Amino acid sequence: MIDLREKRALVCGGSRGMGRACAQCLAGLGAEVTLVARNEPTLQEALASLPAEAGQSHAYLCQDFSDAEGLRREVARHVVRTGAFHILLNNTGGPSAGAIVDARPEAFLDAFNNHVICNQLLAQALLPGMKEAGYGRIINIISTSVKTPIPGLGVSNTIRGAVASWAKTLAGEVARFGITVNNILPGFIETERLHEVIAAFAKQQGRSVDDLNEAFIAQVPAGRFGDPREVAQVVAFLASPAASYVTGINVPVDG
Repeated sequence: MIDLREKRALVCGGSRGMGRACAQCLAGLGAEVTLVARNEPTLQEALASLPAEAGQSHAYLCQDFSDAEGLRREVARHVVRTGAFHILLNNTGGPSAGAIVDARPEAFLDAFNNHVICNQLLAQALLPGMKEAGYGRIINIISTSVKTPIPGLGVSNTIRGAVASWAKTLAGEVARFGITVNNILPGFIETERLHEVIAAFAKQQGRSVDDLNEAFIAQVPAGRFGDPREVAQVVAFLASPAASYVTGINVPVDG
């Protein structure tokens, strides 16, 4: 059984979708969770949904990932106020759909900031505490596009690959401290983000959303979209002591 009592987790994008499911799962296994996202009402709702036993408390930080320095500063303050974290889940919304030939340079810069730069600053803020504890888990939710680029997601494909290379490099540098760094590669997981992408593709192609839903599902051997909780279960394993000798890998959760 996975036991995360006495562990503290910072969960980015924790107000909805996969991030929220991961936060609920980690909290249910005993971890104290701090959610990070930009919408305060949604954060408050997500916080209220987290299971908590006696002595277990959760929190949230309302921060926009477009302000990387502001995010770093607020997380650093939170660490000083509440203590070190053992688990970092890097997860934030992906760039808009679109062909790479049509992408503006600013779209790449914005996505690089939201994903690579924010991941870097958060890792730097939490690594000292992880090193002192001799325990750290940095988990990045990326995409199966790391393996095979997804047509129509040009900027996203580019940035997801950058995050994977960042994570692999970091994994080699921190392993000796008892810290692992791994990536989750979700396939078609039933979230608002997936339905936004399908709707955008349907509009571009002049097809119905139902038709595109069927086309997406037809690509999945399991014959269905994934549940965010299925991603969360894999995150829980990688966050646990059971995964102490697993680092620097990409784990597809794609049916």
